Amino acid sequence: MSQISSEYFHPSEVIKDIMPADLRGMNVVFINMPLRESARPNTTPEGPLLLATNLRKNYSVNASIIDLNAYRIKDEDAQKRGLPWGRHKTPAEAETLIRKHFDVHGEPDLVAFSGKITTFRWQQILAQIIRQILPNVFLVTGGGLATELKTHLFSYIPEFDGVAHSEGDDIIIKIAYDAITIKQIGLTNALNSGKLSPYCIGEISDRQRFLYAGDRPLDLDKLPHADLELLKEDVFSHKILEGYLWTPSWSRQANNSSAIPWDDQDVTPKTTSVSSRGCPFGCKYCFRGSQGERKWGIRSAEHIMRELCEHIAKYNIKFHGFPDDNFAVTLGRIKQLNNLVAWGTHTRLDEVAGLNGTTRGTAEIMAKAGCKYIGFGPESASPKVLEAIGKGGHTLSNGMMDVTVGGNKNHAFPRSMIIGIQNALENDIHSNCTWILACPTETLDDLKETVLFMLWQKEYYSSKGLPRDSVNTRIFTLTWYPGTTIINYERVRNELTRVFGITFQPAGLNTSGVMWEPIYDEKFLAYILELDDATKVLHGEASEPLNFGDMPTAQFLQAREYIDANQTFKILDM
Repeated sequence: MSQISSEYFHPSEVIKDIMPADLRGMNVVFINMPLRESARPNTTPEGPLLLATNLRKNYSVNASIIDLNAYRIKDEDAQKRGLPWGRHKTPAEAETLIRKHFDVHGEPDLVAFSGKITTFRWQQILAQIIRQILPNVFLVTGGGLATELKTHLFSYIPEFDGVAHSEGDDIIIKIAYDAITIKQIGLTNALNSGKLSPYCIGEISDRQRFLYAGDRPLDLDKLPHADLELLKEDVFSHKILEGYLWTPSWSRQANNSSAIPWDDQDVTPKTTSVSSRGCPFGCKYCFRGSQGERKWGIRSAEHIMRELCEHIAKYNIKFHGFPDDNFAVTLGRIKQLNNLVAWGTHTRLDEVAGLNGTTRGTAEIMAKAGCKYIGFGPESASPKVLEAIGKGGHTLSNGMMDVTVGGNKNHAFPRSMIIGIQNALENDIHSNCTWILACPTETLDDLKETVLFMLWQKEYYSSKGLPRDSVNTRIFTLTWYPGTTIINYERVRNELTRVFGITFQPAGLNTSGVMWEPIYDEKFLAYILELDDATKVLHGEASEPLNFGDMPTAQFLQAREYIDANQTFKILDM
């Protein structure tokens, strides 16, 4: 018997009658997946932390976290593989940790995975491990991977009972309720009772499946602050939280896409938390489905400051990172932030340029509130490419501006980019730009525009007494993620078909603007198994490289080689 409902319910309506007594004493374990082995883990897993904190504080659930991203093991294998910070745990080592965690915390009633699409391989492995240990446990996944693939995940990872897409703060209560109901009265009785409505979608591959539709909480300020003590140490006494506190979000040694004139000790101990969700803008390469898509929502200044005060008192932090997609959409909230501690975040260059009525004074206001770092994502300095990837509207809205770069006195870059960098530095805010290679329509000349902008940054920073190496010269490679509108380009679809054999069909009616979707078969599976580090070039079975840009593949690979060898400026001589 299936209980399928096509009617939408906000999860707050679904959970309003679930009482703490219904869940009290449940045992729930969240497993956070490993990410980017080449970099130190520097951001606490806020999604699992928020869900676990809410379950513990408001529903008396015994919720705990296994954070597999927290480990970087330095050994001979890591050294051979060129991993300066160490390697991830192996699947066997992860299984040992999981078994010990279950022994210490008790057998869970619910196991919930969290991770981006780049963690697919890990989720596939760990789902099998969980089923071996606990054949009947209710097993669900949420976060980016779940939101992008939804029910298609059941074909690829049949061990899952449920997939939860979008924001999970409310829906986790219903997931826990379904798990304990099935355990207490059995699946058949639970189905017949109607208690599993509205998210049970019926039998798929001989198993009842659940598709949980998450959504934005009605009031983000009502959520408790994530309890970082849940990460204090693992069951083998490894001090996980201490590692996060003393690993900077951004520094010289961070080995991520940042270049900054600070050392670790300058910006640690530190904590991180997201202050806003979603982004109202439509960059064609970006997927934000698990964090609200283009529906922007914020925590209030008061809610943020209470959290900062807690972290200052508990951990004596000297820096806080807000890894938001776009922190500065409105200035009113920033004006209410007191300068409690130095902090950094992400926003747009045109906002910090402050060249219109809604953005004027942004840099000054952020600096007054304590901002010391802003990560910008211009991605390209070529107007043509900016238009192609959906960043032209704001970046190019203020026209072009002539500057001197490399001895050329009349080189034009987008005015927003120039003034944004200058305004940040004049207000003692370090700015860091990230870039993308091989965007649709990008030629070698377009790429050279981006490299020339890096050169202008170096010359400008040097003129202000900053070291030239505090300018980022790394460049990501454009990656297609399901659910992003970059797929609407014929060139992108053709490349994915040529290299990986993926086929596409019209997407049908949707609100995302995506016009084509893949056939979810073994060819698509091969593709997502390749996703991990955004800097690498993806190769298909025949070792053909994936290149979405308009430059010949040989040029693309040569540029990638120079970037990876820290010789980005050689691109100007190509």
